[in-house]
Amino acid sequence: MKTTGRVNGIISNIVIVKADGPVGQNEICYVWTGDTKMMAEVIKVIGDAAYVQVFDSTRGLKIGDRVEFEGHMLEVTLAPGLLSRNYDGLQNDLEKMDGLFIARGSITDPVDYDVEWEFSPLAKVGDKVTAASWLGEVKEQWVMHKIMVPFTMTDSYTVKSVAEAGKYKITDTMAVLTDAEGRDHEVTMVQKWPVKQAVRCYTEKPRPSRIMETGVRPIDTFNPMAEGGTGFIPGPFGAGKTVLQHAISKQADADVIIMVACGERANEVVEIFKEFPELIDPHTGHTLMERTIIICNTSNMPVAAREASVYTGMTIGEYYRSMGLKVLVMADSTSRWAEALREMSGRLEEMPGDEGYPAYLSSRLAEFYERAGVVDVLGSQDITGSVSAIGAVSPPGGDLSEPVSQATLRIVKVFWGLDANLAYKRHFPAINWLTSYSLYVDTLRPWYTEQFGEAYMQNREKAMHILQEESELQEIVRLVGQDALSPADRLTMETAKMIREDFLQQNAFVDIDSYSEYRRQFLLLGLILHYDAECRDALEKNAPMHKLFAIPARVDIGRAKSVPAEEYAAVYDQIQSDMEQQIAAIAAKGGDDE
Repeated sequence: MKTTGRVNGIISNIVIVKADGPVGQNEICYVWTGDTKMMAEVIKVIGDAAYVQVFDSTRGLKIGDRVEFEGHMLEVTLAPGLLSRNYDGLQNDLEKMDGLFIARGSITDPVDYDVEWEFSPLAKVGDKVTAASWLGEVKEQWVMHKIMVPFTMTDSYTVKSVAEAGKYKITDTMAVLTDAEGRDHEVTMVQKWPVKQAVRCYTEKPRPSRIMETGVRPIDTFNPMAEGGTGFIPGPFGAGKTVLQHAISKQADADVIIMVACGERANEVVEIFKEFPELIDPHTGHTLMERTIIICNTSNMPVAAREASVYTGMTIGEYYRSMGLKVLVMADSTSRWAEALREMSGRLEEMPGDEGYPAYLSSRLAEFYERAGVVDVLGSQDITGSVSAIGAVSPPGGDLSEPVSQATLRIVKVFWGLDANLAYKRHFPAINWLTSYSLYVDTLRPWYTEQFGEAYMQNREKAMHILQEESELQEIVRLVGQDALSPADRLTMETAKMIREDFLQQNAFVDIDSYSEYRRQFLLLGLILHYDAECRDALEKNAPMHKLFAIPARVDIGRAKSVPAEEYAAVYDQIQSDMEQQIAAIAAKGGDDE
């Protein structure tokens, strides 16, 4: 029998309920006001008083209104049909709702229970299975969606029967499993899982060791992200955070993308709704929306549901990871999520931490990011799945000393710091190459060496050294001017300028330049550094510096990133050949015509 209760106090969307039976922490309940029922979550229990946060407006709620407790935590529905959907933070399908705004008490089914799916069995009668073992598969968009033993079935089972190949609804019985005591359990295509509990149905969680290609040069070459890794993008308003996140989600080497719009403005989310169904995924040739799930909780939606949205996105990501797929979860922005925690904490009269945020802010952030990672899928040592998590942080005024940024820095392994000064100079993506870092560089070094030899990492280190030298030389230039520099230092400044403008700058709105594969990045950076090496040799032969800087090949290098993808290898070879000849001709004359 379900526990019930009555409203005993109201503090905005925190409602104090006097319960007539046992109530659990994080249990879901429904608060009734008239004929409308509103979902809520228990966040504090003291005696027979349960403090619940209501995921809707509590306007009109009265003392004495009825409350029904459901006996389970906030859950998501996991089944075929999740891809290409647009959900709110509680997994209500937004496309099934009427009107411009979500009506109070609106609840919709997250998946379509009437659609039939073409099922192919993978397990056989007599097989031993456990939670997350694969029983069969259906084709969802272009992804092979595995039908698994529900995560809640923690024992070992024997397959008694499996449905034959054919079309079935998600509520049809796909398999019958027998436990150690001889009891039978029917398994369908649909299962539920609490959003605030990590899915731990895997054999091992190894250290990330493979690159996650994004096609963004400042990321892939200088501060790479590992598959199954964690990173965050902090930056002030106008620094290009949203555009960079969209570029990563469009181009990342992942099977499933989960966009969590957490407290962001509605117009930014509308851009995703409009663009993704029209854009083509460069890796598969399908539309981007076919591999994307959007969890949308914008700034005008209930604040309480904002806190649940990041957990909903991560749980769905873990579900697809158990199928051996590569998943990318993008949370924008965790600052808004932290503000929701601060609001709830204030209403509960908890002891505040820095800037009013709850003292447990760091642990909540860690719980989210630590659910990312690479896992060995149950039943096969050769198949791995991964969840990579990238969060955006919106520090007020770009101040990274604020609590959310500092707590996130202690947790994640990649930091892409957006610089307002670069954004004002129209240098995009505005990732500051001196302050940003990736702790995966050493882990990924064997991958770079296997793909491109030792040269890739040597080029990266050389380019970083040149950019750091430029930063030091700029101090001298500001004091006494550029004419005071030696020719070698002038060349360092010129090479650094080429790296910044011809390599690090990238236009997300031009198809040719928006995505740059690794081989192209390797060749382009190598071309710039080869120019630097050739010019240094020429300077030792007294070649005039101004002529070296004005060769036609220098202009060609500046245009190299605009060469079509099918032509760049041959064009880069030609540029290098022309450059060597032009520099050699100048060096041969030396300073004779000075």
